[in-house]
Formats: sequence, structure tokens, C-alpha cells
Amino acid sequence: MGHTPAKWSEHYNDGRGFRRLGDEEKRLLVEHAPAPEGGRALDVGCGTGETAAYLASLGYTVDGVDFAEGALVRARAEQAEAEGVRWLCLDVEHDDLADLAEDGYDLVVLRLSVAFIRDRARVLRRLAARLREGGVLVIITPVVERTAEERRHVALDEDELAALKDGFERVKRFDAEGLAVLVLRGPTGSFSA
Repeated sequence: MGHTPAKWSEHYNDGRGFRRLGDEEKRLLVEHAPAPEGGRALDVGCGTGETAAYLASLGYTVDGVDFAEGALVRARAEQAEAEGVRWLCLDVEHDDLADLAEDGYDLVVLRLSVAFIRDRARVLRRLAARLREGGVLVIITPVVERTAEERRHVALDEDELAALKDGFERVKRFDAEGLAVLVLRGPTGSFSA
């Protein structure tokens, strides 16, 4: 599949989606990124909005962003009961981020989306700059062996995963039912991903 908004919208318009948010992912989010009073979260590549709705249920006010309008149409419909979620059509790699919350975020989540970002260092730098004091960036991604080309378009290898940790003072890694979960705190500004 091409990485264009039109192709992704087609994916979502055809009723397809991605792996559901798992119990272990939920547990890790609650444990490592509990919502502070007045907490604000950003769900990057929100797709059909399941993660954004879950974060809202934890007490966050959430901005769910995706560059495919088809994803957001489904998110608005499928997560209509979620309170405190704003859906934005935005490409965090190429668009101006002016529509994001001016006062920043306590949590930024990239779930199943980081593998599709070409310039990861620049995007992580831009997103880390949006973190409030004490904020956390959480990346959830499939991992693939370096030689497994059939999954390279949706997963990262260990070297790519290690590069995502650059630029953060405190890093924790967990496994969530086969997905790598990186909990990144204390952005330093020197990103090499």
C-alpha cells in the first residue's frame, strides 16, 4: 500500500483497520502514563480512534490525528461516545503543527504508526517539543528481524528501534503481546532516529 492520504483513506473506507488495542498495552499505558489532573494526550496516526478513546476514558483530553480523512470519518463514527476527543486531519511529518494544543501534551502516543514515518528523527523532535514538563512519549510498534523483508513496511528492526531512544534521557522498553512498547521521557533534543 502506498503511504499517501488517499491510499490510507481507501484502506479505512474499505472497512479495514489494524490490530486492536490489547490488554497489555492498556495496562502499560495506565502504569507508565497515568492521566494527571488536566492531562492532555496526542494520539498520532490515530486510525479508527480506539487508542484515543481509551486515553479519554483514562481522563485525558485527547487530540487524535491522522493524515487520512477516511480514518477520521471512521473514528468519529466508531468512537462517537468518547468524550474529550478532538479529531484532526494532520500529517505530523509534513504539515504545520499549529492546530495542536498550544500548551502541549502530557502524553504523545504513536501506536502502529512510527514505521510509516520516513524522517523519524525530525518527527520525534517535533513531537518531543510538544511535551509538557514531565511528559512522556510512547511508541508501540511491531518488531521484525532485519532480514524479514515481507514485514519491513509495517515494523521496525532492532537497530531502528534503538535509534528511536536517542534524544531521551530515560527509556524503558516492554513487550505487549509481541509489540515493542517504548516509554520515552526527558527529551534532550539530539535525535538520530
